[in-house]
Parts: sequence; C-alpha cells; structure tokens
Amino acid sequence: MELDPLLLSRLQFAFVVSFHALFPVFTIGLASFIAFLEFRAWQTGDALYTRISKFWIKIFAVVFGMGVVSGIVMSFQFGTNWSVFSYATANFLGPVLSYEVITAFFLEAAFLGVLLFGRDRVPQGVHVFAALMVALGTFISSFWILVANSWMQTPAGLELVDGVFQVTSWAEAIFNPSFWPRFFHMGLASLLTAGFVVAGVSAYYLLRNKHVEMNRKALGTTMWILLFAAPAQLVVGDIHGLNTFEHQPTKVAAMEGVWETERGAPFLLFAIPDSANETNHLEIGLPNMASLVLTHELDGEVPGLNEVPAEERPPVGITFWSFRIMLAIGFVMIAFALWSAWLRFRGDLFGSERFLKGLTWMIPTPFVAVLAGWFVTETGRAPWLVYEIMDHATGLTPSLTGGMALFSLLGYIAVYAVVFTAGVYYIVRIVRKGPEPDHPVQEPQHAKRPLSAADTPFNDNPAADARS
Repeated sequence: MELDPLLLSRLQFAFVVSFHALFPVFTIGLASFIAFLEFRAWQTGDALYTRISKFWIKIFAVVFGMGVVSGIVMSFQFGTNWSVFSYATANFLGPVLSYEVITAFFLEAAFLGVLLFGRDRVPQGVHVFAALMVALGTFISSFWILVANSWMQTPAGLELVDGVFQVTSWAEAIFNPSFWPRFFHMGLASLLTAGFVVAGVSAYYLLRNKHVEMNRKALGTTMWILLFAAPAQLVVGDIHGLNTFEHQPTKVAAMEGVWETERGAPFLLFAIPDSANETNHLEIGLPNMASLVLTHELDGEVPGLNEVPAEERPPVGITFWSFRIMLAIGFVMIAFALWSAWLRFRGDLFGSERFLKGLTWMIPTPFVAVLAGWFVTETGRAPWLVYEIMDHATGLTPSLTGGMALFSLLGYIAVYAVVFTAGVYYIVRIVRKGPEPDHPVQEPQHAKRPLSAADTPFNDNPAADARS
C-alpha cells in the first residue's frame, strides 16, 4: 500500500501542534497567577503568597521547558513538509514569527532567570517586576502565534501574486477579522487551565490535611478568578462563534451538523454524522436553538454543508464532536465556579469534601477542552491552509514521499513520549513532595479522616504522607 505524504504530513503537524499546545496554554495562565502572587506578597508582606509562588514556580519551570522543547520543531515542519506554503506566505509569516522571538522570547529570556533564581538576590520589587515581565512575555508570544493562525483562518491585507502573498496592509493582516475573538478566547482558556490545575492541586492537599493555610489561600484566590473567567469564556466563545459564522460558515455547518440550509435549525445534543450519505443518524436536538444562537432569531437561516462541493468540506465527525466536548467541559467549569461561590457564601468552601474531590478530578479537563477547541479550529478549516485561497495539497512539499513523512512522524512520537513522560514524572514528584517548609507560617492541625489513595488522581502512598 502506497503511503500518502499529504495525510501523514497533516497527521504529523496535528500531533506536534496538539502536544505543544498543552504547555503554553498552561504556562500563560500560570505565569499570570505567579505574577499576581508575587505582587500581593510585595504589597501585603504576607509570607503565604510567597510560599505559594515558590511552589508553583517549580512547576512553571518544568512545563515551560517542555513547551520550549516541543515547540522548536514546529517551525521546521513548515520548511520540510509544507515548503510551497512557506514560500508563498514568507512575506507575512516570516516577519510575524520573528517578531515573536524578538518581542516575547527575548523578554522572557531576560527575566525568567531572575524569576527562577533571583529571589533574595535582588530587591523584592525587582523580582515582582521580573514575574510581571515573564507573564507579559507569554501573552506577547500568544499574540503573534494567534496573528499567524487567525490570518490563515480569515486572510486579509495580502494578495496572491504569481504564487506568493504580497502584503498590502500590515494592519489588516495582523488584526484580521478573527484575531481579537480568538486572542481573548485563548487568553481566557489559559486562565481557566491554570486555574483549575491550581485549584485541583490545592484541593488535593486540603483533602489530605497538608499545608492547609497555604492551600486555603491558593484555592480561595483561584476560585475568585475562575468565577470571573468561566462565565466570561461563554460570552467570548459566543462572540467567537458568531465571528466564525460570518467568515467561515462551512466550519460552523460542520460544528452544528447541518447538511441542508435551513431555518430554525436545532442544536444537536447527539448525532452520528454520515459524510458519505450527507446526513446524520440518531439525532437528538433542541429545536431552533442553533438558529437562535447563531442568528439571534428562532427561524434564522443556517447555511448547510451542501452549499459547497464535497471536496471543500471539513471532516464533519471530528469537528462536530470536538465542539460538543469543548462546550460540555465549559459548562462543567461554570458549574464548579458557581458551586464555589455558593460554598463561599455558606462558609464551607474548604470543608466540602465532595467539592474538593471534584476539583481534583477537574485537573485534566481544561487540557481536553483546549485540544477539542484546536481540533474544531483546524479540522473545521480543512481542506484549506489559507482559507479559500490555498489548500493542503497545494502547500505540500512536492518532493516529500510517504516514507519520509512516516519516518519523521514516528520520530516525533518517540521523542515527545520521552519528553512528556519525564515532564509528568517530575511534576508529580513536585506535587507529592509539596512546598518547601516555611517555619514562620504555622499550620494548624485539623482533625479529619485521612482519605485513601484512590480518592485522588495522584494515588500516592498515604503511609508516605504520614511520614512526611
């Protein structure tokens, strides 16, 4: 059987991007949380803020390193697998990616060392400033990456001349029609990811009656952030969806599973899309809700997939279900944020065992939601590299063979497996060990039944906890 270099190249890029995306989305939010902690420690003199920050800086350093290692190869793939696309878009994507290095990486490189190793070696105000600059650098990095991706989704400010994109307006290209909704959507996703990880780990410690005062403060602070960020993501996501409906209606048709253009389209809670027969099986939906959300009218018209030829449609099944997974997790996040507000009102935020256990199991869900969102974004754009201008087949390297693509794909899988395993191992070790002892902070003893190892996702040894 002959290997298809196009399919393998798409799988390779999807794997690398999906793997890499897990780390920046966490470090962006975590860097902001650390900067907030450092500022509050400087402002109030509360040693608990410093102690929380010290602990999470360790995890930030590991995840940041994993992100750097996994991200280096992404830019090389443009040249090895997608050379035609790279040549055609070099006038725009080349400078954009270099701006990321100049504005973000240099900023992070200058201040990351101060953040990691400068405590007690530089004035506290300088250390706070370093934390703020690292957080700013992560957002600047995401700015330029989303500029590039958003332009591929909604190209503007360039024209294709003899197979090469020529910039006609840098402002229009950078601030293309989908950039701002996508940027804020990703920014809130970063806060939610870091927030639920911090909340889950803090809940884990509280369940085991360890480092109680520190993790009460961490959990209480984080749940305030999530109470704002989770509902805000629903609003921004709706704005992003309306923007996509305007500029990429075929993607939205795949997200909603709409084959024929119709008024009063339902929102499908469940369906099995059948691309071969251009229909859905076992539909369960809410009448008129897709039209209401997308057009703000109960009988609003939603264009169907049949408006475009079959070869210009995205993979419907993965786009349809990825969107529902992302949406479902978003509503669960909102539920936890509101639950925390109710418990805080009752004075039981730190005493509800059911709530704390739920938070520990919420730790992986933001990462699943981020991956599902990227699947919607990227598979929903197919078969286009530059939407409705250049397709995947046109942008592929002409001399690339299926064997070459398979070899590099297997190599990436092997290397990334090592990186991921090592990174997770060290993060779990940091969590199990806990924060460094801080003698000025006295931990009160609370009588509480110790939980079994099966009660939390870390599954460490309760006997070892007793010894610690």
